[in-house]
Amino acid sequence: MRILLAGVGNVFLGDDGFGVTVARRLADMDLPDGVGVTDFGIRGIHLAYELTGGGYDATILIDAASRDGPPGTLYVLEPSPDECPGSFVDAHAMTPESVLALAGTLGGATGRVLLVGCEPADLSPGMELSPRVADAVGRAVELVLELVGQQIAMACASAAHQEERTC
Repeated sequence: MRILLAGVGNVFLGDDGFGVTVARRLADMDLPDGVGVTDFGIRGIHLAYELTGGGYDATILIDAASRDGPPGTLYVLEPSPDECPGSFVDAHAMTPESVLALAGTLGGATGRVLLVGCEPADLSPGMELSPRVADAVGRAVELVLELVGQQIAMACASAAHQEERTC
């Protein structure tokens, strides 16, 4: 199984750097075979190409996500390209949904895509995370690792059910 952990966001806009910060922490860890971490930053088009051509069974995007909750709240979402209609691409303002929409127009399979999002407090220019978002980084790392374990377990259960192999 191949899993991509993709940190996205702009490190120059405060809490928008959340995904990049989490990805950097994950990159320093010993991860299971087949799990890779990439800091995509604001390179949404690069991420879209990676999703369609990388052969990933699952991708976990990590990003700031405004959902009207208290700052530092973590969310697990399953974004859909259907949530971002139209084909206009603004490379500097690509949401996970618009990256998936672009990936769909490029062709190829993206596998399952999950988003671990954190409610931001401050998206103004600056390179520091707000205190509540900074406090959520460690919890987000644990959450991503839990999701990785779930994806691997689901793949093993499916493979065992199909009697192709056991994990």
